[in-house]
Amino acid sequence: MLKTIRYFLKVQDWQSLAVLALALASTWTCLHFGLVADIPTSLIGLAVVFPIVFSINSAYKRREEALRYYAGLKTHLVALYWAHRDWIPSERQPAGGLDRIRRQIAGVLADIRADLQARASSPEKLERVYRDFSELSLANEQARQVGTSAGEVSRANQFLSKAVSEYERLRNIAAYRTPLSLRAYSSVFLNLFPVAFGPYFAHLIHKNPSFPYVGYIVAALYSLVLVSLDNIQEDLEDPFDGEGPDDVYLDADRRYRQVLQQ
Repeated sequence: MLKTIRYFLKVQDWQSLAVLALALASTWTCLHFGLVADIPTSLIGLAVVFPIVFSINSAYKRREEALRYYAGLKTHLVALYWAHRDWIPSERQPAGGLDRIRRQIAGVLADIRADLQARASSPEKLERVYRDFSELSLANEQARQVGTSAGEVSRANQFLSKAVSEYERLRNIAAYRTPLSLRAYSSVFLNLFPVAFGPYFAHLIHKNPSFPYVGYIVAALYSLVLVSLDNIQEDLEDPFDGEGPDDVYLDADRRYRQVLQQ
């Protein structure tokens, strides 16, 4: 229960307080000046809730794709390490070869994390990742030179190629997000909602004289629900920034260190 409350509080921010204050102030103003109207609440769903929920669904699908691609990246890199460990006989293994492969794989995972978590696209970080991949490609060529069969080297290159492909898919997820026009539309209507529906909340107070606070309570609930949905979408929007509870953890370079020692 405490964990649920903690996650709920995480999706509240200054915008929650601002929209809540606007909703309450708008309700009081409309009540004070007699601006009362029974506005159809379906407008809220059409103008605000539907676009936000659509954005949440889109962001969630992107997160699930990111999990799948990151799993593929780790799988292909571990398979590449096993290829160098098992397909090259120990007597032909270059001095320090396995240690170098371990460092290179850990290095590419760390550099991928730095690239995906960057606030803005960085050519330097991209170049560093591809330099790591290039070193792994050279390691495959060295395996050929010590007598590894052409078929096994080809398979190792396939592992590397697939790892590069998964990385590029992850970069696309980081770069291309929910359409900006849809996000702008949702934000505008979310902030207009408290003022626009002030007459409706005032109408609830007029309609229920025995419970004069009902309009303020409903205004507060609507505000918190809508802003919470917007913040949830914002957290899911970038699954790599490390700020949301549902982000993709990109720490495989640390967590897989023991796997690469086997």
